[in-house]
Amino acid sequence: MHWVVGMFLFLATVIFMEGFAYAAHRWIMHGPGWFLHKSHHHPRTGHWELNDLYAAIFAVPSFVLILGGAQLGWWPGCTWIGAGIAAYGAIYFGFHDVIVHKRLPTRYMPRSEYMKRIIQAHRLHHVVETRKGTVSFGFLIAPRPEELKAELKRRARAGMRSPVGARPATASECETALAEK
Repeated sequence: MHWVVGMFLFLATVIFMEGFAYAAHRWIMHGPGWFLHKSHHHPRTGHWELNDLYAAIFAVPSFVLILGGAQLGWWPGCTWIGAGIAAYGAIYFGFHDVIVHKRLPTRYMPRSEYMKRIIQAHRLHHVVETRKGTVSFGFLIAPRPEELKAELKRRARAGMRSPVGARPATASECETALAEK
């Protein structure tokens, strides 16, 4: 296979993975896979959380495709596609775990509007601790924070985390606060 075709498959896979990640996050992690993902919506008490198993689960197709394409005589494009999945995983890890959640020490400060936008969108996703009611499921492509805040307000802030030390607002308090605005 010509390397140009391989690079096209690689880049197309990286782009495709953002759509796949959106769908998996919205309909699997916030659906039947919530039993693993809910650990990610609560404060972490150690270095690991159950949600980290998703990284291992999503690495399996990448590993199998690279192995099949490089060693088992499968179509050579499998190697490029597997590498694209792995690259998206590395990008996701860098943005999500290192920059947004600061799971590794870094002094990185976002300066570009793009980086500020995806970080804020992900943080707005995390203000909701419940399976339903969350916003912004993609990661590298994120809606404007103003749109996400408006959507959270429209939903009467259902499931939102209370500020540290504050008691959760009752449904009637949320309705009253919204009526006043």
